[in-house]
Amino acid sequence: MKRIIYIVLFISLGFAGCEKYLDQAPDQRSELTSPEKVSQLLVSAYPQNAYMVFTESISDNSDDKGAGEIGVENHDPYFFQDLQTQSDDTPDNYWRACYKAIAATNVALDAIEKAPDPQRYTAQRGEALLARAYSHFMLVSLFAKTYDETTASSDLGIPYVTEPETEVIKQYDRSTVANVYKKIEEDLKAGLPLLQNQYKSPKYHFTTAAAHAFAARFYLFKKEYQKVIEHANKAFPGTTIQNNLRPVNSTYRQMNDAEARAQLNNQASLSANLLLAEQFSLYGYYNIYARYRYGPSNDILYSTVYAANASGAPWAWSSMVVQYSANDPFLAKYGTRMKLASLNANYGDAYCISPLLTTDELLFNRAEASVMTGNFSAAITDLNMFLSQNIEGYDAGPDNLTEEKVKEFYETDDTKEALIKTILDFKRTAFLHEGMRWFDILRHKLTVVHRTVDGQEMTLGPDDPRRVFQLPVEVQSAGLVLNPR
Repeated sequence: MKRIIYIVLFISLGFAGCEKYLDQAPDQRSELTSPEKVSQLLVSAYPQNAYMVFTESISDNSDDKGAGEIGVENHDPYFFQDLQTQSDDTPDNYWRACYKAIAATNVALDAIEKAPDPQRYTAQRGEALLARAYSHFMLVSLFAKTYDETTASSDLGIPYVTEPETEVIKQYDRSTVANVYKKIEEDLKAGLPLLQNQYKSPKYHFTTAAAHAFAARFYLFKKEYQKVIEHANKAFPGTTIQNNLRPVNSTYRQMNDAEARAQLNNQASLSANLLLAEQFSLYGYYNIYARYRYGPSNDILYSTVYAANASGAPWAWSSMVVQYSANDPFLAKYGTRMKLASLNANYGDAYCISPLLTTDELLFNRAEASVMTGNFSAAITDLNMFLSQNIEGYDAGPDNLTEEKVKEFYETDDTKEALIKTILDFKRTAFLHEGMRWFDILRHKLTVVHRTVDGQEMTLGPDDPRRVFQLPVEVQSAGLVLNPR
């Protein structure tokens, strides 16, 4: 057992990176004596476990396919059951991964504060603050109620940890969602101006563009829509965002090898990827995300990738669907990756390279914010940019959206309603397999209905407490109250 951190929030600090620092008491952390060494520590400042399995399984992107791989990480969320195990791809493990990342940021910030020349660490301080804000934001989004201005001051939040751990068992306060959001915003605002973009591998760190994309996501949840637009514009001034979207109907479409497409999808060379993380996960291991019993069936594909959309033209993804077996369709997004146990080993730990922030999401966030501020034409412009990269054989004339076109498609006279539905449907298709749909379900209070092959039906309504993932049981020893059930 480690000497500090962890009985409660930081269980299983087992991966390389910040481990050698966190094994030591604060006065022994003599290694952190230069900006370069602090930067090395900050490689561990991002969650090294993934949320895609459980957020995708609990969403309306999953069906009971009747057969396939069955793991609790896939089964229990589909049945809206609390999943409490320490294995990869579970809420408990993601909780630990986020707090482990937070621990690294706090050790880095502490070292910077104690340095004789802290002005040399400006960029490292900025990255640490942004990374700390990101992990806390993901935790509060999954393990607390979604931000609602009218209830946030009383809704239970998650511990916002800002100091290195020096006690074996420490009591924590969940505080409130409002207070967590306040601290996230403080870290975001303090960190963003300090970033200098001087990284050898920039896609694995908070660059200025990634930080603005995170800020746009944060303010979308907070419903401060003008700030969403402002940060999106700062990330990609003018129309440059269009050239940085996923090139689905061009580069992707021209690739005949699905595995190569999957590898490209999460590569640092792809300009659409703004922030990447290596995460221990089986999700991409020989396409297990297609082989899970509870996941996208042919019916799900026919309601997303193959479905008609408001543009009237087919999605480019529809010609790239891979059929693992009769009812196991998938889009090639996660390749098989393995960290070998040694140079000569043929075994090791499976992992994914996961896009934590993308240009495509940023574009959708700006479009939604424009709708909510009444600027429908700006939203349509953004959506047409997305179509230009995602429609098979795109032709701007017949394929672009108009207000009349979206209202006719959704059979409503309300332009705002039609555009929001357009955005949500486009996003659902664009981010299939990526776990992102769950966050839209939360924000827009959408109902999820799951059915089993033997006729059982389960409904997760807008006010169902099971929409908030349960905290790990062991955190009760830290004085934390579990989520209501």
